Amino acid sequence: MIVKFLHDKGLRSDHAYTVACLTIGLSVVSWAASMKVEPAGIDRADRVGTWVGTWPATWFGLGLALAQHEQKEPEELAESTFG
Repeated sequence: MIVKFLHDKGLRSDHAYTVACLTIGLSVVSWAASMKVEPAGIDRADRVGTWVGTWPATWFGLGLALAQHEQKEPEELAESTFG
């Protein structure tokens, strides 16, 4: 239901995979920036980097779900047209 909604709004699996790759870089950048900017030191930087580091898995999973939906969609259209 959520995947269909996102697909109908224009989100495709390629978009989700791209965001997943970008968030990997964002995790490293946020870790490095937090370590230099924050006075709390490496503990805070590790928490920020780890928190942002959970995003790629979410986006890769969403990309897989969208890819499956995109593969099913032509089959459903063929069935409704010829069935």
